[in-house]
Amino acid sequence: MNVLPTEEVARRPITDIYTPLLTPEPPTEKEPPASARPASAPPTSRPAPDLDAVRLARAYLLRAAEPPAPALVAFIAQVGAVTAAQLIRDGTAPPAVLEATNARRGIDLAEQDLATAAKVGARLLIPEDEEWPTWPFTALDLANARGVRWAGHPIALWARGTGRLSDLTERSVAIIGARAATSYGDHTAAELGYDLASAGVTVVSGAAYGIDGAAHRGAISADGATIAVLGCGVDQSYPLGHSGLLNQVAEHGLVLSEYPPGTPPARHRFLIRNRLIAASSAGTVVVEAGRRSGSRNTAATAQALGRMVMAVPGPVTSAMSVGCHEMLRTGDAYLVTGSADVLEAIGRIGTDLAEPAREERRPTDQLDEQQLQVHDALDLRTGQSPEQVAFGSGVPLDRVRAVLPLLELCGLAERDDTGWRRLSGTGRRP
Repeated sequence: MNVLPTEEVARRPITDIYTPLLTPEPPTEKEPPASARPASAPPTSRPAPDLDAVRLARAYLLRAAEPPAPALVAFIAQVGAVTAAQLIRDGTAPPAVLEATNARRGIDLAEQDLATAAKVGARLLIPEDEEWPTWPFTALDLANARGVRWAGHPIALWARGTGRLSDLTERSVAIIGARAATSYGDHTAAELGYDLASAGVTVVSGAAYGIDGAAHRGAISADGATIAVLGCGVDQSYPLGHSGLLNQVAEHGLVLSEYPPGTPPARHRFLIRNRLIAASSAGTVVVEAGRRSGSRNTAATAQALGRMVMAVPGPVTSAMSVGCHEMLRTGDAYLVTGSADVLEAIGRIGTDLAEPAREERRPTDQLDEQQLQVHDALDLRTGQSPEQVAFGSGVPLDRVRAVLPLLELCGLAERDDTGWRRLSGTGRRP
């Protein structure tokens, strides 16, 4: 076998180097065409993958490199998880893959990780499983193909809970926002979570303090579905104060992570997991966000994945709404004020349209210009003669004499011993 110089190997794409090594040699005798085979011969088909072996391989690969590991993900897509794991262990994988796995490829805790996960009621979901959300995660593949390096497809996902991921992501919305949320933000997030969950929408968030927690609680209060995506292992209660909430999320949906059991939380992991929050949802709602925040990072991620980005306006004096207002001002987010707006933005065409806002009608809306002038010239306490009303309104006297009885029929004026005066009631149509 010819050995390529190191520099040439580095310049050669993975497919050029490994495809010849991994493709079996053609048979010496060509296989006859299908038309020439006996009628009783079964059609040629690839054997079904051994899911247990694939699951073990992907559990190993999840620990071998820190997500999103684009070179590793591409290598798995090319040669398969089992082969990729073997070549990485042997040190014969492509240079970029070996570089990404250099620190951990000698550590194989796959069986231990699966056992640890099982103890907390978690399992490993892999792309070969029927409940894998293929369509939502396609956005990650498309973004990665455009050169967005952080948009790697997850190798697998640790999942704790009773929900089925493909079903939960079929109709879902992410609700995110500031950890140091105001009472206004907490109330708004909880209300959105409750209303959307009541409408059959899965609420996706990150289980953090503030807006995330309020959104999860709102969905749970409606006995709806919710997903929490973590930046640590699914066996970790982070934040510690949300351990009870995470258990409730697991009962109403799923707690997800691409980090193996025992993985501690870290700032960069929360930023990386944001892509999964965005990809798992049809749209992302930012309730409160500072000028620089993780929520704005998630919103930018959602936008890069082609997802709808929405923002809830807040008081112009609130530092926690500055990020939302900037996104609205620059057109990076669609303004929403409630669940009806969210459903219209991400819902089914012709089904989830928000009802038009009802305008408040005043009794005087039915009056024309001269009738309104006469009405405004009347006093609430003191009666006036038609002549006084004509003088005060500037409307001709004969017209005033015709308008005053009409106002009386509408319940907007009345006549007593002192003359005509205005009524403060709601009025009525003649």
